[in-house]
Amino acid sequence: MATGGGQDYRITPAILLKAYACGIFPMAESADDPNIFWVDPVERGILPLDGLHVSRSLKKTIRRNVFDITVDTAFVAVLDGCAEPAPDRTETWINATVRDLYIALYRKGFAHSVEAWKDGRLVGGLYGVSLGGAFFGESMFSRATDASKVALVFLCERLIRGGYTLLDTQFLTGHLARFGAIEIPRDDYQLLLAEAIEAETTFYSAGAGTSDSVLQLFSQTS
Repeated sequence: MATGGGQDYRITPAILLKAYACGIFPMAESADDPNIFWVDPVERGILPLDGLHVSRSLKKTIRRNVFDITVDTAFVAVLDGCAEPAPDRTETWINATVRDLYIALYRKGFAHSVEAWKDGRLVGGLYGVSLGGAFFGESMFSRATDASKVALVFLCERLIRGGYTLLDTQFLTGHLARFGAIEIPRDDYQLLLAEAIEAETTFYSAGAGTSDSVLQLFSQTS
């Protein structure tokens, strides 16, 4: 938020969507910092949907139905789970402003979550923003081995079947690289983004979201 000249300049969901369409996204220094800043990486992380790598061990986990996977049933809980401290992340960039903005986008149908449940308990998941044929992955969390990984695979299946062409991961991490994520220059990313946001897609593709449908789609990966 910014103020000046008697006016209150607030970041609205509409402004946030415009920022995504321009290739930038918000972050905060910490959960306690009320301010946010815009990020436009020189090298952008993406996960090519036609090159997703699903390991054999992860396929076994999916085949065994270790987790019950749902979509958009616990968005706020997933968002809050992503904001929790973790062994590899002692601080979060999700502050109150960011939280409120993404909840607003979810209520307007532009943000989605994928949830992983075990014995009726939420043990992992991810959330992101959907705009045309682009999905901007924001964050994920896991309270059980492989929970967030399985959620990611189910997300990718849903995006592929729904006609999406771009899965933006913002940055490249070792975890994402194991799935086939890469870095591309900002200019290349902008070209992919411009094409993707014009695409007509659906996040609720018929036939997506089961272990059988996931394994069938990714049967050629190893």
